[in-house]
Amino acid sequence: MSESPYRIHGATGEWEVVIGLEVHAQITSNAKLFSGASTEFGAEPNTQVSLVDAAMPGMLPVLNGECVRQAVRTGMALEAEINAWSRFDRKNYFYADLPQGYQISQLYHPIVGEGSIAIETGEGATRTIGVERIHIEQDAGKLMHDQHPSFSYVDLNRCGVALMEIVSKPDMRSPEEAGAYVRKLRSILRYVGSCDGNMEQGSMRADVNVSVRKPGQPFGTRTETKNVNSVRFIMATIEHEANRQVDVLESGGTIVQETRLFDPDKGETRSLRSKEDAHDYRYFPDPDLLPLELTPEFLDECRHSLPELPDAKRRRYEEELGLSAYNAAVLTAEADTARWFEALLAESALKQARPQEELAKAAANWVTSDLFGALNRLGKDIATSPVSPSQGAQLLALVADGTLSGTLAKQVFEIMLETGDDPTAIVEARGLKQTSDTGAIEAVIAKVMAANADKVADYRGGKDKLFGFFVGQTMKAMAGKANPQVVNELLKKALS
Repeated sequence: MSESPYRIHGATGEWEVVIGLEVHAQITSNAKLFSGASTEFGAEPNTQVSLVDAAMPGMLPVLNGECVRQAVRTGMALEAEINAWSRFDRKNYFYADLPQGYQISQLYHPIVGEGSIAIETGEGATRTIGVERIHIEQDAGKLMHDQHPSFSYVDLNRCGVALMEIVSKPDMRSPEEAGAYVRKLRSILRYVGSCDGNMEQGSMRADVNVSVRKPGQPFGTRTETKNVNSVRFIMATIEHEANRQVDVLESGGTIVQETRLFDPDKGETRSLRSKEDAHDYRYFPDPDLLPLELTPEFLDECRHSLPELPDAKRRRYEEELGLSAYNAAVLTAEADTARWFEALLAESALKQARPQEELAKAAANWVTSDLFGALNRLGKDIATSPVSPSQGAQLLALVADGTLSGTLAKQVFEIMLETGDDPTAIVEARGLKQTSDTGAIEAVIAKVMAANADKVADYRGGKDKLFGFFVGQTMKAMAGKANPQVVNELLKKALS
C-alpha cells in the first residue's frame, strides 16, 4: 500500500516540498583535523587550543589520518564512490570564531562521491535518498553572547575539530522523510563508529534546505536554515519554512535565496543573511596541504574494518533468528541495542539448551517490552541499563525452566532494577520460586471453590467464562507462586 504524497494545501492549490540536508557529523577522533589538540567534550573554554588552531604565524596544518579513515569508512557504509585522489580548499569568509580567517574544506574534489541511504516511510514503504558527496572540513569555534552585557566571548575548543559534511540530494518530500533520513544516517554512523551522533552536544547537526513548487514544476528557490540540532527541530523547520514560502508566493512575493535560523521556542525560522554562492567564498587549493592520495591497501583495510550494518543485521534477524519485522527493526535501529541483544542471546545459549530461534524470540520479546518499558520509565537508555545481558539471560532461564512464572518474573525484574542483584540471588533470598506442588495447589483450589459455591454451580451450569475467575483467585491465594499450567489442569479436573 503506497502512502499519499505530502502536500501543502494553499489558496491556489497543492504545493510540493523539496528538501535537501547537509549533515555535519563530528568525526570520532581524539585529536583535531590538523592539530594534536584534544576533542573531548565539556572542557573549560579555550583549554583545548593548539598554536595551529589559534592561527599563530608560521604554524602549518598536519592532517590527522584517523579522520581520513573514518570518512572513507562512512562512505563505504553508504555504498558511495570513494575518491582515491582528493584535495583541500580554502573557503574565505569572515569567521569571528575561526582565527585563521578561512575554513579548510573540500569543494572541488571531495573524498567521497555519490552514495545512497534507504529509509522507511509510513506503512512500511521504502525510499532511497541520494547522497551527493561527503567532504572533510574543520569546525569553527563558538561565540558566547550571554557572558557579558556588551561583549561577545569566543571559545575556540571546537575550532579545528574534524567534521564530515554529508550532503544529500534534494530527494526528500516531507518532514517525515527528512526525519527518517537523519535517524537512519545517525544509526549508520554509530554502527561504523565514525561519529557518536549526539545531536544535543553538537556533534551532529544539519543545515536544512527547503523549497516549494507546484507538483511537476522545476525546483523553486531554496532557503538554508543553519545548524539545526535535533530530528524534531529539523522536521519543525521544514514544516514552518515550507508553509512560510507558500504564503509568500501566494501573496505575490518571491522567495529570496538566504540563510535562516530556527527558533525552537517560537517554532519558526527567521532571516540571518543573504545566501552566498561558491564564487563568493573565493575557494582555492590550500597551499599548505598536499593532495590526498589513498592507496589500495588503505582502502582494503577500511572496507574490512566495517561491521555488519543495520540493514544487513535486520535481514539476518528476520531470516536466521525468525524474529518479526517489528522486533528486528527495533533491535537493530541502534548499534548499542543490537550489541546488548546479541550479548543477551549469547548468554542465553549458555544457560538454556533450546533452539536458537526459540531463544531469540523469547529474548526479543522481553527486551522490546519489559526492558525497554522499564528503561523509558527510568529515563535511561540501553547503555546505562541497570540490568546486564547476563542478568537478563538468568531471568529468562528461570522462566524457561519453570522456576518463575511470568508474574513472578516481573516481580523479580523490578527488584533487579532497584538493587542490581542477580535474579537467582533474589529468588533464593525472597522465596519467590514458583511451585508445582499438586497437593498444595489442590488444597487452595478446594478452599476457593468452597468460598464460591454459587460460582461453581454457575460454571457447571454452562458459564465457562468463570474459569478465569477461579484461576485468578487461586493464583492470588498462592501469591502468584503457583505454576499456572498446573493450576489450569487441576482446576479443570476439580470443576468438571
